[in-house]
Amino acid sequence: MGMSGGGSSGMMSEINVTPFVDVMLVLLVIFMVTTPLMVTGMEVELPRAEAPPLESSEDQLVLAITADGTFYIGEREIPAEDLGEKLVAIAEANPDRDVFLKADGNVRYEQVAQLMAMAKTAGIARVGLVTQPGTGLEL
Repeated sequence: MGMSGGGSSGMMSEINVTPFVDVMLVLLVIFMVTTPLMVTGMEVELPRAEAPPLESSEDQLVLAITADGTFYIGEREIPAEDLGEKLVAIAEANPDRDVFLKADGNVRYEQVAQLMAMAKTAGIARVGLVTQPGTGLEL
């Protein structure tokens, strides 16, 4: 079996792909297990609110503020005094970029409003808020 030419000294003409498939299945299992563990970013306890989800696009940026008042652009910590300059540069480079504000639930509303105003002043047209699904208020 698997021999060409009928003789015992012939070369094998078929490629055995079983080891390749085995390796690929092992890699698939490894990636399936490790992907949920790769959640990156800062620890922010999001407030809860009932709202329909926004359509997601690839060209979006996340501004975050943690409970201790630390600011992040994406996953990068930014000093408060440099935040305005960075937002202006982002707005000039990508005027149509969506920006999502991710604020810890323990952050004062005043800080969230100031961050939103700073983004609008920098020229960012669309700012959205990120929340946990579910009801936060019982009215």
